[in-house]
Amino acid sequence: MFKSFQQLMQFKRLMAFAAISVLFISSASAQTDWPKAKNVTIYVAFAPGAFTDVIARIVGQELAKTTGGNFVVENKPGAGGNIATQYVKRAPADGYSILVHSVAYAVNPSLYPNAGYDAVKDFVPLALGPRTPNIITVNPKVPVKDLKELIELAKKEPLSYASSGIGTTTHLSMERLKTAAHVDITHVPYQPAQAVGAAVAGHTQISSTSMPPAVQQIKAGNVRAIAVTSAKRSTLLPDVPSVTEFGYKDFDDYTWVGFFVPLNTPPALVEQMNAAINRAMETPEAKEKFVLQGMESTKNTSAQFGSFLQSEVKKWAAVVVSSGAKVE
Repeated sequence: MFKSFQQLMQFKRLMAFAAISVLFISSASAQTDWPKAKNVTIYVAFAPGAFTDVIARIVGQELAKTTGGNFVVENKPGAGGNIATQYVKRAPADGYSILVHSVAYAVNPSLYPNAGYDAVKDFVPLALGPRTPNIITVNPKVPVKDLKELIELAKKEPLSYASSGIGTTTHLSMERLKTAAHVDITHVPYQPAQAVGAAVAGHTQISSTSMPPAVQQIKAGNVRAIAVTSAKRSTLLPDVPSVTEFGYKDFDDYTWVGFFVPLNTPPALVEQMNAAINRAMETPEAKEKFVLQGMESTKNTSAQFGSFLQSEVKKWAAVVVSSGAKVE
């Protein structure tokens, strides 16, 4: 077939060039067509009604409006979000499968014996969604007005706190605080929607939760807000001091929502999708709905989210080890 070695080598070079061209054209076509070539499925790591699900649906609705694509939300709850994560990890890297997860995405690889993924290596961090600081509240009958008085009380008598579950940041933030303050407060895990109710009912003196379930109880006077776990005060409750104001300088803990796509998603497509998600989160309708959930969003790039994610993975892994938290 080939009269010389040179002809054979030329043929191989042409075939290689053709293969590269096909991949380039396919990638370029996917980027040009996204998100209109087919439905974009947003896989939520938790059940319907969870705050992660609510945010996914808000952003999905706004994406449909701003891009003209069709975005379908599918819930894949289980194993603290690991089932959905493992599923999307195996999905095609074409922009049509998006994972929506909480901060648990950064915690689970150190919390579970086998979470089934590497939080840094197995996905492309697409965009950081809205976030909210955690908040420490107490039953109104507890005789303290601020965090300093709460720590002093904890050194004198046994206290307990409710969190949104083992390994959640509401649990791990309090464990960080206990270590920093050199106090022992008993942890009592609850389901997320019930944790603040434990302090309201007096089953525990303290609750550590994300903002959304606590705000209404605070405004109703059913619990007293002590501190938020972010470095600065939250604009949602500007009268509530941050933990850092009491001398705990390394605190900046949030419950957040993140968007991820499988590894090897083309960089240009990642950039396009990031821009679309940021536009969706910046619409007045989305921002208004985030506020109702007690959350705020800030425009960010994939690289910025990636840097934030790496710091979160490192921070929470250290807390998991120091606290001894485990999920079998």
